[in-house]
Amino acid sequence: MTCLLRYCSVWAAAIAATAVIYAAEPHISREAIEWCNIWIPDTNETKLPRVLLIGDSITGGYGPKVADALKGKASVARLTTSKSIGDPALLAEVALVLGQCRFDVVHFNNGLHGWGYSEEEYQKAFPELVATIRKHAPHAKLIWATITSMRQAGKLDVIAEGTKRVQARNKIAEEIVDREGIAVDDLYGLVKDHPEYWSPDGVHFNAQGVAAQVEQVTKKITECLQ
Repeated sequence: MTCLLRYCSVWAAAIAATAVIYAAEPHISREAIEWCNIWIPDTNETKLPRVLLIGDSITGGYGPKVADALKGKASVARLTTSKSIGDPALLAEVALVLGQCRFDVVHFNNGLHGWGYSEEEYQKAFPELVATIRKHAPHAKLIWATITSMRQAGKLDVIAEGTKRVQARNKIAEEIVDREGIAVDDLYGLVKDHPEYWSPDGVHFNAQGVAAQVEQVTKKITECLQ
């Protein structure tokens, strides 16, 4: 009986320890398909300042054209990914790219993925992204780009319900970057009153919308390069 009690006690302790381990694991929410695109030009060129654009498919839309607009002034790399704030894999991808070169400006955005994370989780994880960028690019000037809103697919004059979460996340991010002394590129404000900027899916942008973003992003980065 004594042995049985001792066995039960050890077994209960093991179960409790396992529960603590699993409870300590972060909540990770991922999509059915995750993707990542890294583009680093001029890898052997050191004369021009280097800029890194971090974001999702919205950044992927304006990124190449920003690079064209800054040609001769800066070498523009980009990391576009479906990974979201709250996912440790995002931090790993950011650290990987920042470890390739010394960057002078980092223009970053994240928010149209990761809907499996609550706004509380987003708020908790956002400083980790800032800390990762600063750790691996300690000399870079940082620019946070606000998350763009969404419109109803096929009915672009109607703002999509998901925009409420975009607004909440922008508020969280803006409070943090304000405390951190990080510049803001208000892409949300740029597009919010222009339904003519959107593609039919209500998330991405047409040529007119991309052109407006390119102009503003290029201006913000140019200001940081001066």
